[in-house]
Order: sequence, then C-alpha cells, then structure tokens
Amino acid sequence: MNDKDETNKARTTRPTTQEFKDFMGEHWAPHEDVEVTRIAAAPYAAERRARLSDLFPGTRFSVPAGELKTRANDTDYRFRPSSDFTYLTGLGIDHEPGAVLVFEPREGAAGHDIVLYLVPPAQPGDEGFYSDPAAGEFWIGRRPGLAEFEAMTGIATKALADLPASIDAAAEPGEDIRAALAEMRFVKDEYEIQQLRDAVDATIAGFERVVPELPRAIAHKRGERVIEATFDGHAREEGNAVGYETIAAAGPHATTLHWISNTGQVRAGDLLLLDAGVEVESLYTADITRTLPVDGTFTPLQRRVYEIVLEAADAAFAIVKPGIRFLDVHLAAMEVIEQRLTEWGIAPAQEDPESKLYRRWMVHGTSHHLGLDVHDCAEAKRELYLEGVLEPGMVFTIEPGLYFQEGDLVAPEELRGIGVRIEDDIVVTEDGAENLSAALPRDPDEVEAWMKRLAR
Repeated sequence: MNDKDETNKARTTRPTTQEFKDFMGEHWAPHEDVEVTRIAAAPYAAERRARLSDLFPGTRFSVPAGELKTRANDTDYRFRPSSDFTYLTGLGIDHEPGAVLVFEPREGAAGHDIVLYLVPPAQPGDEGFYSDPAAGEFWIGRRPGLAEFEAMTGIATKALADLPASIDAAAEPGEDIRAALAEMRFVKDEYEIQQLRDAVDATIAGFERVVPELPRAIAHKRGERVIEATFDGHAREEGNAVGYETIAAAGPHATTLHWISNTGQVRAGDLLLLDAGVEVESLYTADITRTLPVDGTFTPLQRRVYEIVLEAADAAFAIVKPGIRFLDVHLAAMEVIEQRLTEWGIAPAQEDPESKLYRRWMVHGTSHHLGLDVHDCAEAKRELYLEGVLEPGMVFTIEPGLYFQEGDLVAPEELRGIGVRIEDDIVVTEDGAENLSAALPRDPDEVEAWMKRLAR
C-alpha cells in the first residue's frame, strides 16, 4: 500500500476483509493490446546516451527522474521528470516518478549497459491496483508496462525493485556528470530545435489571447491575475504547462524583475510587462517578453524608453554568429544602453569605467541559454557558458531592459515606475541567427497596430 495512503488512516473507509480484496481482484476485462511506437525523441536520446557513455568510460552512474513532491499533506505537485532524465530518455510529461536510468560499465568491453528501472503498473489482482494513489490504475489511469516503455524508448527496462542495492535511486548525478550534460545541451539537435519552435509558436498564440482580455483585466481588482490566468490556461490547453511562473507586471510592478505575485491592478495609461512561455509536452519551453501599452498606445515617454531597449536588442541580435563569445551579445546591448542613458543625462559620471553605473537600471544579463530548462545549461563551467564561443544550433534569449523603480531618487521623477523588457528566442545558424519569435511584433508602431487588430 502507498505510504501516503497509510498516513490517512483517520479517513480510510475502504474494507480490509479478504472477501473484499478477492472481489476487487476478479472479473476485470483484459486491457486491449496497446500498439506502442518509438517516440520521436528516441533516436536523438540514444545518441546523447552514447556521447555521455564515451565521456565516462568505466564509470558507473545513474540519472534519476526524481520523486513526487508534496504540495500539502498527501497531495503532490504535478510530476515533471528532471531535465537530464528527459534529455537522456526522451520521456516527457508524467514520466516517471521514481524511475532511474543506470549506466553500468561493461566488463572487458567499451561502453555501458544502460537500463531504465521503473515502477511496473499494478495489475488487477494486486491490491495496489485500487489502493495506491501514486501508481494504482484506479487513481491515475492506465500506465505503460515495462515492455511498452522499452518499445517507446529503445532502452532495456527492469522493475525498480530490481535496482541494485548499491545504487541510491534518489541520488543526483555527480557534479562532473551534471556539468557534462549541461555542456552537451548547449547545441540543440534537429528534434530539440523543432520542439522549441513549437513552444515559441504556442507562446505567441498565448500573447494573442491576452490582448483581447485587457479590458477585463482593467475592470478587475487583480487584473494581473486575469492576464496570468489567460496565458496559463492557454499553456495547459496547448502544451504541458507554463515553462516558469508567468510575470504579468503592470505599471510599477514592471520594474520588479521577477514579479510573479501578479496581484496588482491593470490601469489604462500604464505599461504591461508580460514575460511568459509555454512548455510543450516534450518539456521544452519558450521564454518571451513583450511590454505593451495597456490602452494600446505608448505615451511619448514610454516610447522613448521602449525604443532604447529595442535598439539594444537589435544591436545584440546583429552581432550573433558562430565564433563570437556568448558574452559579446550582452556587451553589444549594454553599449547601446550606456550610450543612450548618457545622452539622456540619466547615467551619472563615474571615476572608474568598470563601475558601469548605468547598470543601476539594467542589472540582469542580456541572454541565457534555453531548452528543457528556461535557464538551460546552468551547470556548465563559466568558461564554456558566459565566455564560450557560439556554435550553430545554440538557442538562447536576447532580453535587455530598463527599470526605473518608484523609489529610485536618482532616476528622473517622470521615469519612476516605468519598466520595459523585450525578449526574443533565437537560434544560431551557420552564418548568423534566426529570431524564432519574430512573428510577435516588437517595433512600437507594429505593437500598437497588432493590439488594435486583436482588441475586442
């Protein structure tokens, strides 16, 4: 019986007699044969496993999917396997709490024998079939069996109960394994790039669903929640979920970089900073930001700030090509931000050029890698991440911004409470880059025209 079921004896009403157990185990129609085809990610995941195996000859290691996480008492959060597990198996949503992928070095031969250890589904006749909230079919529906998972993934499968006692099913891979996986994930393969295109397209459609809801958001006491709920509902309809908590920041909340409370009002005349991404069922996510005038028209002051941010984004985009440093993308955007704030008279004089005092209004980095994690490849070494050289197939964001907080006494008073960020997802090509999110308007005139078309 599942441990969580044991913790709820105070409200357990299920009979425990042998007669009941026998009755529950009998007279169930057999499952129809399920024709299982190889999942689309399988050949790509196989190549990744082979590369990882080559990096660690003679080393036994494992990559767990992770466990269910308690939300409250005996209720769990929706399960999402670890990104490394998904990367190496191709298994996405709902697969497979408790699973462990084991790389066992071959005796006297190169490479590893790779086995996927899983919890088999409880069959009719097993008490867990109706009593186990975590794995019983009565509770969570039909689950694939070991043979089905093997057919889906191309990986040899065994029951989790057969996991060697010397392997800790919950242990995370060592730091060297995590770093190697992060660095492998820098360059996306054909399958991954298509998944990211799908995630971006679904995200753009989500933004298009938000604009017609702006009048309802204005009328609601927590209009930011109206926007969040609209986008998040779309993400559940068209993908797995959101790839991260949606930022629906209106007015001065747009100056808080990770405003996810979304409890504020949405007022005509203000800006709305919407930073959101759909995670598709393969678990790849988009990450896009647009800053929109709530009533459909930028004020002259809002437009001036917006155009500086757009110019910075365009400058960063213009230099992207194989062979440059990842850090150079950030520096190109910052050069524009510094120049324009200096011309405006906002950036103060500084004794040391390395102080970069203008960064008071742009404190975050301009780019991060994107993939299975919204901030992908984070375990990689700095010299390979921030200072690494761009290669075709890398996917990352470009997202400069300007944020003038309400309480910022250095900023001109008229700017206080204005926050602008523009974020796009790009893939490095053989000779430059492609803006995957280019279909979502970013020029201020085009933004206004787009909003007008979508308005109810």
